Amino acid sequence: MEQPTEHKEIVFLLADDHSIVRQGMALLIDEILPDATVYQTSSLQKIEETVMEKGIDIAIIDAHFPDGNSLHILSLLKNANPDLKILIFSGLEEELHALKFIKAGANGYLSKLSEEEDVKQAVSDMVNKGEYFSETVRKLLIEFVYNPNLINPLRSLTARELQIAEMYADGNGNLEIANALDIKQNTVSTIKKNIFNKLKVDNIVELIEIINTHHKL
Repeated sequence: MEQPTEHKEIVFLLADDHSIVRQGMALLIDEILPDATVYQTSSLQKIEETVMEKGIDIAIIDAHFPDGNSLHILSLLKNANPDLKILIFSGLEEELHALKFIKAGANGYLSKLSEEEDVKQAVSDMVNKGEYFSETVRKLLIEFVYNPNLINPLRSLTARELQIAEMYADGNGNLEIANALDIKQNTVSTIKKNIFNKLKVDNIVELIEIINTHHKL
């Protein structure tokens, strides 16, 4: 593991609604950078305030909080402090969620299932390189170059297809959808077939999983 730059004073923000996660990360940071300053918060709403008031260099942020989702505040944080480096530390699967957070402004994505050595490497890389990408994320970034829809397969759908996909995910059947949209049932069936083909799914359960993962995060 590359060691952080010596004598470099770094100000961290640890944002997670679970105290044990924050305390564990704080101990690890202290082991790597004993002189670092570490602020903590369990609230999504407090993140932007702390970033602006405390001169945060590196923010290590969970994806989900009881009061919201951090994906939607990353651009605000970057606007408040363009030099801020953000590492998402989440239990959400890397393969499904990492690219979305990176595209939204995160400088790295780390799974909470990672080994301790990987967590140390991530912190070290954030300090020395300003970014951290696991092997999994690196592969996803390469795939994304050739398949932009990888970040969100729902983008391949038309507005009408997405509308109907959401209605299926909410438990509606062909007849209910047809009546609600004032279209024929065979039209709904045709659109359903197009949706399944574009998303490469075979049933409603798989469709619901994609909707929940990429549209309702």
